[in-house]
Amino acid sequence: TELVEAITGMKHPESGKITLLDKDITRASPRTITENGSAHVPEDRQRDGLVLPFPVYENLVLCTYYKQPFAKGILLNQEKIMETAGELVKEFDIRTPNIGTTVGSLSGGNQQKVIIARELTRPIKFLVASQPTRGLDVGSIEFIHKRIVEKRTAGCAVLLVSPELDEVMELSDRIAVMYRGKIVAIIPADEVTKEQVGLLMAGVSFEQAIQQAVSTEPRKRETTL
Repeated sequence: TELVEAITGMKHPESGKITLLDKDITRASPRTITENGSAHVPEDRQRDGLVLPFPVYENLVLCTYYKQPFAKGILLNQEKIMETAGELVKEFDIRTPNIGTTVGSLSGGNQQKVIIARELTRPIKFLVASQPTRGLDVGSIEFIHKRIVEKRTAGCAVLLVSPELDEVMELSDRIAVMYRGKIVAIIPADEVTKEQVGLLMAGVSFEQAIQQAVSTEPRKRETTL
């Protein structure tokens, strides 16, 4: 959580340096980082991703309401905001009575879809997705996975942070494992098993993780004909 907060500007690190596309963002604000092409799907959608008393349409433009075509100077183009929100509700199948409904009254899955719609439909180069499917039903999980993969295929770099090994193995090209605040291994996803990743997460060294995973594989029965 602290790492994601530092990368997205929600918390400033005590030491070290963070760069995004060769720009130093170590002490940049969340808006500055967003303006540099970054998007964030936070771990806690209600605390960090939405303004619960606000309607759905306002939450869908939280990152861009102050820019054209939604604003000109200090004036907001409410018609364009409402039009865009309606299109996103249809595209992302957000189940809401109407776009004026407060986002806090939606189900968890539909709240998450609001965040996904807002973050992934902008022209971004880097997506930070922290536990993007936590607490969601199977249908919502599949939908969000599909959207993340589409963004990756389009050339967007994706940092997926998740304790769910099945999710990590399914979506990742490379896996970085952290233990006690440090990265202990960076491995191509197709060269490691779920069991090995689990051992690395528990603090086992890479070499030991490989050996232990191999030693625990079931032996094939020999058959004599």
